[in-house]
Amino acid sequence: MTLGHEVAASLKAVGDAVSGLAPGNRVCLHYNITCGSCPSCASGNEQFCPTGLMIGHYTDGGFAELIVIPARNALRLPENIPFEQGATLMCASATAYHALRKSHLAAGESVAIIGVGGLGMSAVQLARSFGALDVLRWTSAKKVCGLRKATARYRSTPDQVTRWQRSSGAPVAGAWTCQWRCSAVQRRCSRRSAVFHRWTAVIVGIGNEPLVLDTYHEILGGEASLIGSNDHLLSELPTVIELARRGILDTTRVVTRTIPLDAAAINAAIDGLERNDPGIRTVVVP
Repeated sequence: MTLGHEVAASLKAVGDAVSGLAPGNRVCLHYNITCGSCPSCASGNEQFCPTGLMIGHYTDGGFAELIVIPARNALRLPENIPFEQGATLMCASATAYHALRKSHLAAGESVAIIGVGGLGMSAVQLARSFGALDVLRWTSAKKVCGLRKATARYRSTPDQVTRWQRSSGAPVAGAWTCQWRCSAVQRRCSRRSAVFHRWTAVIVGIGNEPLVLDTYHEILGGEASLIGSNDHLLSELPTVIELARRGILDTTRVVTRTIPLDAAAINAAIDGLERNDPGIRTVVVP
């Protein structure tokens, strides 16, 4: 099996029964290959398809010279979006968009993005498209890959998050990417802020430690909602692509390094990701 689950490329060939696509078309690929007919697929929740396969995980992915994909998984990529950015839209950006949808973020509300990697950098920009009143990003990095100050504030401690929420006076919808930070912020804010009620925390990232919660102070007392978010949906991808085409979502801020299609270079980049190298957040292979 060949790795690579975020893919954008030109079509080499299409099947005889395929319409709307032709050889040479620029496309980006939805990475979940599903049956399309089970109850999960029929209800629009195809990430739970019992026969679903993720390219690059359970079947050959984008590091292969050629792969075969169902026609419904290939979405046209606008000419103004480079391939490396189109590939990033298919996971980092789409997963962030799905998490924000799960949070039910409404216009005029505030959002805190905790953990500003590939998903977080997309989430900061996408929150604006939801009409977020204010966007707070919380990260230990001093500089986050070109994010503009106008796009997001920089904060680093739970106390600062609490002060920001008090001053904004708005509900909080959080697309959290670090479980332990989610717990720390919620614990500190729920106990110290009288207005930090009825907020939503969406956990997107995968942590190595169990998430331990104080049931009353962190959930029941403030009628908070804790939501898990898994992957994204095929139906969400056209919106994500359109936001990128219009420049509302700029994935040049998400891609931090491009490497050649060479085994040594790929292995070195993967090793860097495992070490949490701050210079390697999102890697693209052309």
